[in-house]
Amino acid sequence: MNHQQLAELLAGIAKAQNAVLDAVDRAQPGFKATHLTSVLNVAANIRTPDPRLIDLPSRILMRYQGRAAIDTAAIVADLDRLLAE
Repeated sequence: MNHQQLAELLAGIAKAQNAVLDAVDRAQPGFKATHLTSVLNVAANIRTPDPRLIDLPSRILMRYQGRAAIDTAAIVADLDRLLAE
């Protein structure tokens, strides 16, 4: 599996997770703003400017929480940097 394929897989998993979170937010309005954002920021280790590989899935899910479209090229660039040997 190359980095492009892995990036697409990670983006797809985050998209599925986001659908679940949207359903919870519809059932309990305000869930995302009240509970999810702070916990996801911790999971994504957002205070670290250079994320580790373990932070990447949470950071991708955070991108789905915003209004901007997911950029697979940015995920590939992250993977290239993190998996460089």
